[in-house]
Amino acid sequence: MSAVFDCRDADQVLTGMRHARQAIGRGELIVLPTDTVYGVGADAFSPAAVQRLLDAKGRGRQQPPPVLVANVAALTALVETVPEPVQRLVDEFWPGGLTIVLPSQPSLVWDLGETHGTVAVRMPDQRVALELLEETGPLAVSSANLTGEAAAVEIGDAERMLGDSIAVYLDHGPSGAGVASTIVDATSLVRPGGEDAKVRVLRDGAVSRSELARVLGDLLEEPA
Repeated sequence: MSAVFDCRDADQVLTGMRHARQAIGRGELIVLPTDTVYGVGADAFSPAAVQRLLDAKGRGRQQPPPVLVANVAALTALVETVPEPVQRLVDEFWPGGLTIVLPSQPSLVWDLGETHGTVAVRMPDQRVALELLEETGPLAVSSANLTGEAAAVEIGDAERMLGDSIAVYLDHGPSGAGVASTIVDATSLVRPGGEDAKVRVLRDGAVSRSELARVLGDLLEEPA
């Protein structure tokens, strides 16, 4: 039986956060608010928990979940390196609706799916999410919906789609943006042969191409 906590209530938020931390520690799934849409989260370093997340959404391993972090230090621990243009993006858009794909740190022992040695990382601009991430560490988080359905912008949407596959639901009212994060691929800035490297937009979302171009200039790949 899932537990639902209203994090707008001072008493419920403390209880809800405790239950969410415990659920993550047991390898279970939670639904948490973010600044874009609601997300379903799991311990990023538990392969069984990540597989549970994929199963709950009806996704395969070829669609690995992004990882949410509480701060920029966590990004540097998860990726091989942070190129200067990516640092500019982080300075401008984090916390916020930009997910950045980079080669992952080779020493990490985890299994997010078929990532081809990369990881997609984002720092959300949402108080409850950031406080939880500070306590749990990085979480694998994907939009709280079944594959093919619209992303949940209210907790009831997530409950309807995911039901008892989720141990704890953290409610914080309607999502601020209601638009998924923009995803950019910056791996070519790191990997060999990157003299003509560009940052490629994989998914349009909360951060517009014009905003990205303002920061990256010619390093932003033109749309096909």
